[in-house]
Amino acid sequence: MNRLVVVSNRVPLPSAGQQAGGLAVALDGLMEKRGGLWFGWSGIVSPEAATEPKVESAGAVDYATIDLTPEEHTRYYNNFSNGMLWPLLHTMPEMMKFDRRDAKVYRAVNDRFAMQLATLLQPGDLIWVHDFHLIPLAAALRARGVTNPIGFFLHIPFASPDVLGAAPEVASLVRDLLAADLIGFQTDNDMGNFAAAAVSFAGATRTSPTTLMYAGRRVRLGVFPVEIEAHSFARMAAEMEQSEVCQRLKTSLLGKKLILGVDRLDPTKGLMQRLWAYRRLLEKHDDIRRNVTLLQIAATSRKEVVSYKELRDDLDHEAGGLNADLGEPDWVPLRLLSRPTVRQAVAGYMRLSRVGLVTPLRDGMNLVAKEYVAAQNPADPGVLVLSRFAGAARQLDAALLVNPHDTDAMADALDQALRMGLAERQSRWRSLWEAIEHRSPVVWGRSFVASLLRATAATARMPRQPGVPALAIDRPAAAAPVRLTREPAELTATGEKIRLN
Repeated sequence: MNRLVVVSNRVPLPSAGQQAGGLAVALDGLMEKRGGLWFGWSGIVSPEAATEPKVESAGAVDYATIDLTPEEHTRYYNNFSNGMLWPLLHTMPEMMKFDRRDAKVYRAVNDRFAMQLATLLQPGDLIWVHDFHLIPLAAALRARGVTNPIGFFLHIPFASPDVLGAAPEVASLVRDLLAADLIGFQTDNDMGNFAAAAVSFAGATRTSPTTLMYAGRRVRLGVFPVEIEAHSFARMAAEMEQSEVCQRLKTSLLGKKLILGVDRLDPTKGLMQRLWAYRRLLEKHDDIRRNVTLLQIAATSRKEVVSYKELRDDLDHEAGGLNADLGEPDWVPLRLLSRPTVRQAVAGYMRLSRVGLVTPLRDGMNLVAKEYVAAQNPADPGVLVLSRFAGAARQLDAALLVNPHDTDAMADALDQALRMGLAERQSRWRSLWEAIEHRSPVVWGRSFVASLLRATAATARMPRQPGVPALAIDRPAAAAPVRLTREPAELTATGEKIRLN
């Protein structure tokens, strides 16, 4: 049985009572079954870097963490990961801030991750690296002689080569990522952008839609849309609808229709454009005014990043102006919350709302859109208004799809959603529900692991191309073969079955 080693920027430590996010939900079951190691940053900033990770266990899973120094937290996490890579990969290079000192520390942290993780690895481990904080990690592990199968999954979008060219470090980062055996993305568009970047910046050759050749190695690509546990979220929303907190919200609406937005306060989420569209809706339709309320939950995040501070100021200013200009003594059109709201309450709010407004400028997937669908009452569902630039739009095409940069079009979509009759709402909701009801985070995780095993098994059988020298990242010929697990057949990202035996 192969042990699954998950590497992510943050580790959800059980002892710290950290709330499990989507990644934890997806992987806990797999790791418990196989035995697992979860490695990454503890979330703690310490004066000095420890020489070895801290390890604690819960069930069959070991959690190994390292602290960051103040400089690492600033330069690796705030400046390079969130201040440079995040806007760049979301196709917002105008917000990118590049500093070579930040890039140097970003690589140094990845090297330290690799050094300390390598001491914990066992033969046969499957290594699964997550997200943009750790793009150089696969190459750093190979440089230390690690020959285990390595998969990488990017949770956010991947920009086109033309956009990526704005970042001086991009060519080396693409080459580093090609040290993995399998690279996964949320959408086929992201996969295509990476393949083009690998050809353009690293000289790779694309031999099929899902295969690259790089320096004599075969690198597999795949699309693995992240999912939610739709049935359990639906049950939670139905139960919360009758809770005190949701009934208080319902009473406060006084019969008005509720539009709901739930996001982190982030420049990629299109929050300013959303408020402009809502203002335009109220200005264009007098009969809607006083009969609708927008509740926007925008939990503050990444407070140290300048662009996030500026967005908070702009959002507060716009919200105040909207209420002052359009509100009445007995009606406030917008309710804006900047603090986090518990997930159970949000589920209930979703069920009460007539419109779910999910309009990021760019998003890898956006699970809020899927949660909104799951939360609805099938007998009287709300309407999802969704940005066509969210990865979820590929699956949820029965939503009202909008361009978040077009204020009038978004206002028109809101008007359509608020006036939509019951029959059309039910028909659209059924189509949306069918897109998510048979999927789950666990199936998503199993699909990636199955594809990683399949990719590494194929690589082991592939003869070296004549005249191509071996790379340090190649597995040596004497390496032990990958031992496959005895699990039932699982679906790969392409729908093919692979029997793990």
